[in-house]
Amino acid sequence: MALTIDDIEHIYTQRGHEQYAGEPVTMLAHALQSADLAEQEGAGDELVAAALLHDLGHLLHDIAGTPSADGIDDVHQNRVVPFFRGLFSESVINAVQLHVDAKRYLCAVDTRYHDALSADSKRSLQLQGGIYTPEQAQAFIAQPGAQDAVRLRRWDDQAKQAGRPTPDLQHFLQHVRRCALSS
Repeated sequence: MALTIDDIEHIYTQRGHEQYAGEPVTMLAHALQSADLAEQEGAGDELVAAALLHDLGHLLHDIAGTPSADGIDDVHQNRVVPFFRGLFSESVINAVQLHVDAKRYLCAVDTRYHDALSADSKRSLQLQGGIYTPEQAQAFIAQPGAQDAVRLRRWDDQAKQAGRPTPDLQHFLQHVRRCALSS
């Protein structure tokens, strides 16, 4: 069953205050920072929406603490997909679903990228399959939506700054509404 935009707003209102596991921000602050970075780079509505929503899958289950520290890959990028079908286009869904693989890709093509990852991102990288081989990286980047997922991944990595000011949730939900197939 697809979520509605009201459902998404409710999830962020009810659970957005939760700590983004292993990072110095809340789930909502991380989402807002990601979307703000996308907007600042001039991304379109679909990619700003994907930036806002990319980690919503973390809030769709009740795994306490820091899953990666407990050796758990919560597969949040896949968990959310069935809830987005019927609400968003494939370009939004692909960017969200591929943002974890984009980390694996970026580590394969840029060693400085890996070095700059947070401790939790490095830990989760191992649970998510590790750094791509050159062949895997080439196959990844050839997929539809991979370029957008790479852009999203870079915003994701930068969106972990405690106290960084952003517009509020309502501001970014306007992007979500404009690209939704239905609401």
